[in-house]
Amino acid sequence: MSMIGLFFFVAIVGLTLYVTYLASKRTNSASEFYTAGGGLTGWQNGIAIAGDYLSAASFLGIAGAIALNGFDGFFYSIGYLVAYLVVLYIVAEPLRNLGKYTLADMITARFNQQKIRGAAAISTLTIVLFYMIAQLVGAGALIQLLLGIDYWVAVLLVGIMMTTYVLWGGMAATSWVQIIKAVLLMIGTVLISFLVLLKFDFNILKMFTDMKSVTPAGEAYLNPGVKYTNGLDTMSMMIALVLGTAGLPHILMRFFTVKDAQTARSSVVYATWIVGIFYILTIFLGFGAAAFVGSEKIVAANAAGNMAAPLLAQALGGDLLMSFVSAVAFATILAVVAGLVLSGASAFAHDIYGQIIKKGNVTEKEQMNAARFASIGVSVFSIILALGAQTMNVAFLVSLAFCIAASANLPVIIYTIYWKRFNTAGALSAMITGLVTALVLVALSPNIWSPEGTAILTGTALFPLTNPAIISVPAGFIAGYIGSIVSAKADARKYAEVAVKANTGLK
Repeated sequence: MSMIGLFFFVAIVGLTLYVTYLASKRTNSASEFYTAGGGLTGWQNGIAIAGDYLSAASFLGIAGAIALNGFDGFFYSIGYLVAYLVVLYIVAEPLRNLGKYTLADMITARFNQQKIRGAAAISTLTIVLFYMIAQLVGAGALIQLLLGIDYWVAVLLVGIMMTTYVLWGGMAATSWVQIIKAVLLMIGTVLISFLVLLKFDFNILKMFTDMKSVTPAGEAYLNPGVKYTNGLDTMSMMIALVLGTAGLPHILMRFFTVKDAQTARSSVVYATWIVGIFYILTIFLGFGAAAFVGSEKIVAANAAGNMAAPLLAQALGGDLLMSFVSAVAFATILAVVAGLVLSGASAFAHDIYGQIIKKGNVTEKEQMNAARFASIGVSVFSIILALGAQTMNVAFLVSLAFCIAASANLPVIIYTIYWKRFNTAGALSAMITGLVTALVLVALSPNIWSPEGTAILTGTALFPLTNPAIISVPAGFIAGYIGSIVSAKADARKYAEVAVKANTGLK
């Protein structure tokens, strides 16, 4: 690695650690640790949400997916972007009005039961772990490529740093790290896109024409079917991507960092513009990598294509640009995993420890200590799991997390806000059914089983689809409906109270 590359890495790490140090001075209560005291403005939280969302899956995984699979890779960009419409129009304001720190707070605003809170916390932790694995796999591949160190050492390095951000800075540090990273990521993406267009004489039609002949797929590269030959599987993945964002705990948690619902909505508008521009630009990242790096070199660096963007930066701008882009990708991963650790720690410390074990009788100091211990636990477990997932594409891994979020969390969120007859039995049925169905079908899918031994285990997959959302998401909604219908009556008075709070913010 060149000295200039080392400089970029040290500068970004130093800046983020300095931000964490400043934030630690203002993190003295549970509210400040979990939600930065609700003091972020709309534009600050919007950029931070975009920073949370534009993860290693977006920058590294999608660029590689488009480079290797053409239009099929762009499905991820479409799904991730459209998902924000669901968040904006259905979830953002009611969630902010009903919740306090976590998703479980929002649900228990209507169903104040420990078993509901426990199920929501377990769902949150499961999603966090899947998402964390994807980020750590991307980090390991990136640092391994640049520094020439072993994959496990790279994963361990990132794990230590992400835990540091959360332990000392809480949500304030995580938010500002996200803002810094989002700005740097957009600068790097715009710069690479400009250089790619320059190579094609700023003629987009020429770029699309040339792409028909520069990849092994030929003209098929610009059409669906290069990778996803099963239309049902493609539809299932898109369901997960479009609906999953509205159930992601680390995204939902961000709506508690602002003062009111109006600011929460403006946050989503800012975030949508940023992520929209970014995902359009992924076309140039992917096409550029396919044209100027080549699929053989991309696969040689990482079998899943996760290093396409850094390699494209090197091809266009030499070691200087590659060093900058790689450092930004590293910052991207650090920021996202910090947010994930925080949401997982919040679920354990606030919901399981504070509300279930201690039954609400917990001091600020005890809750913050529990959150910090939980942060360490989540980090260690994620690192262990990431060591066994080195060869998997990070965009694909994240799509599985989206599937679980859409299956277990989204039905409960929508029913809680909008359905009068929804009750405790329905909430438990929806969460447990969605979560278990998604996990079981993933365990039986071609992601885990392959006759050729290319997956984790050798054998025949009992479930044919790589993403089970087309079954698990309806299962969650149906279970919530049946559970509510066959059990005791819902509390109409409580629903009326929740409806007023969700729509007005009145307490």
